[in-house]
Amino acid sequence: MPRHPSIPAEDALTLAPIAITRSCFKDKFGVPRQPGLTRYARADLLIQPPYDREDAFRGLETASHLWLIFQFHEAVRAEWRPVVRPPRLGGNRKVGVFASRSPFRPNSLGLSVVRNQGLVRKDGQLALQISDHDLIEGTPVLDIKPYLPFADAVADAGLGWAESAPTERLEVSFLPEAEAQLARLPPEQYPDLKLLITDIVSYDPRPSFRRGRDEERIYGAHLYDLNVRFRFMSDHSQKSVEVLTVC
Repeated sequence: MPRHPSIPAEDALTLAPIAITRSCFKDKFGVPRQPGLTRYARADLLIQPPYDREDAFRGLETASHLWLIFQFHEAVRAEWRPVVRPPRLGGNRKVGVFASRSPFRPNSLGLSVVRNQGLVRKDGQLALQISDHDLIEGTPVLDIKPYLPFADAVADAGLGWAESAPTERLEVSFLPEAEAQLARLPPEQYPDLKLLITDIVSYDPRPSFRRGRDEERIYGAHLYDLNVRFRFMSDHSQKSVEVLTVC
């Protein structure tokens, strides 16, 4: 067979989105800081031409989880910084950008493991349904790969400053008005919405520098086409969050 000349690496890097995300998360505030922190986040990956061929996904139905490579499209910057302040360290300590999962990085690429919910057609468009994710609306997905448990789950893996999943969660309550609004929403359009809200606010999505300083402030997170409003409460050592409205 004839050999094709190689292309210089600097000329070979061309990226086109395989899919565009339609997510329950409409903006960055409230998105879990890692995938898998809530089981109730859902999204459709709308497959783009020319990749919208079902045979390109043949066999993927056997994969329970997927790797997604995507672009942090709302974090693209003309310049990058060598150090960042991870929220896990309270926003006070710095680490190198390559020692972090920060969205503010060269090339603005992200990597997440998500749960595969299957391939469907919606209004004639091929869509890959996922859950347990951390992608916001409009996220360009650059590649999709099956998660291989025997190779990807490393039993003795570690990261000194983030060894385990966050366990501290706030107690969450819903005001009667919020409960009534939730009861009126069709569950097929807003699946597991109360559980999703509970997970999001219990992990305290505020920037680290705001925690403990502005309990009187009312926050809002956009989920699906709804605005969820909530506030943080502090009674001495007891901290909680109260969901006010879901509309």
